[in-house]
Amino acid sequence: MPKVTMTVNGKAASADVEPRTLLVDFLRQHLRLTGTHVGCDTSQCGACVVHVNGRAIKACTSLAVQWDGASVTTIEGLASGDALHPMQEAFREHHGLQCGFCTPGMIMAAV
Repeated sequence: MPKVTMTVNGKAASADVEPRTLLVDFLRQHLRLTGTHVGCDTSQCGACVVHVNGRAIKACTSLAVQWDGASVTTIEGLASGDALHPMQEAFREHHGLQCGFCTPGMIMAAV
């Protein structure tokens, strides 16, 4: 199995993964970062959006091995200490959510 190493939310992270492991599964299962969701499995809904090297990508259709050496930011990495990121605060203040399942992806796409 290949070893994937990347910086996630400013911290080094690595794990041995199957070559077919999706980035969303690497984040959720290997790193226990569960804020990134899988809504549709077809790259249409955006619940899985994360930033890789500063660009928004859909983690449900991207392999973890593609991003070996990359810098990844998830919804968990946006806040600074106890303060929400301004976009998170705006969504909260203006009730910019539905059931809340897709909200992390919407915020990541908007940042």
